[in-house]
Amino acid sequence: MEVPDIWSKPRRRLIGPFCVQMVEPIDLYWKCGLANPHTSHCLGSGQIMISCMGEPAGGGKGGFVLLDGETFEVVGNWEHPGEAAPFGYDFWYQPRHNVMISTEWGAPKALIHGFDPAHVKEGHYGSSLHVWDWTTHRKLQTLDLGEDGAIPLEIRFLHDPNATEGFVGCALRGCLITDILISLDDRFLYFSNWLHGDIRQYDITDRRNPRLVGQVCCHHIRLVLMLNREGSVMMQIDVDSDQGGLSVNENFLVDFGKEPDGPALAHELRYPGGDCTSDIWI
Repeated sequence: MEVPDIWSKPRRRLIGPFCVQMVEPIDLYWKCGLANPHTSHCLGSGQIMISCMGEPAGGGKGGFVLLDGETFEVVGNWEHPGEAAPFGYDFWYQPRHNVMISTEWGAPKALIHGFDPAHVKEGHYGSSLHVWDWTTHRKLQTLDLGEDGAIPLEIRFLHDPNATEGFVGCALRGCLITDILISLDDRFLYFSNWLHGDIRQYDITDRRNPRLVGQVCCHHIRLVLMLNREGSVMMQIDVDSDQGGLSVNENFLVDFGKEPDGPALAHELRYPGGDCTSDIWI
């Protein structure tokens, strides 16, 4: 089978930012034995760390790639040989407590064909959190969340570097929770229910008793996109950060379905200089 040479083609300059270097999949394969990179964080050492969801053949493998922060060359694995988790997805670390916790999604070879509930019973999806020693890179503990905690995706510690608490969104039995974030003052938790098309805001001042204070639904937009296969849109949600509350800004909409090479599926976004989705306090 002939493999198309997609990497030697000239990179198309984007509006504003443009691609200056690409980390090739073959470098991840040969240097780290990993594939399907997902979450990236900048480390205090200057290196870049990226979690991966699988190995080159499509099986699950929760390992971590280190890149040189200046050259973007692949340095190698963060974890020790033989200590990769069965599956990978997201990770968050808390240096003052010398801990990192990683989450699990599923085997890429199962994901590529769409979600099949039978694959959960067959063991192609994860249901555990993995606790790592941040200094030694050793895996210390695996926490099995059971059926109710199947497919734990995004994880966030509180921003207070002395805090020992955080939140994880378990997708399978939790309305397909995808993205979650915590406000910089650690007062509000936000998450999106991808399948149901709603975004929620919880007051987490009482950590053990989150209180729903804001919710917006986007069912009509999600339905139109599903029917027409026209890509995705970016919306603006206005937030009441005093009393709590969410509302859709009806004057703001970016349609990625009309991109020149689209339709495009937009996922995560970041504010310049960092924000509550990317900052880890040392």
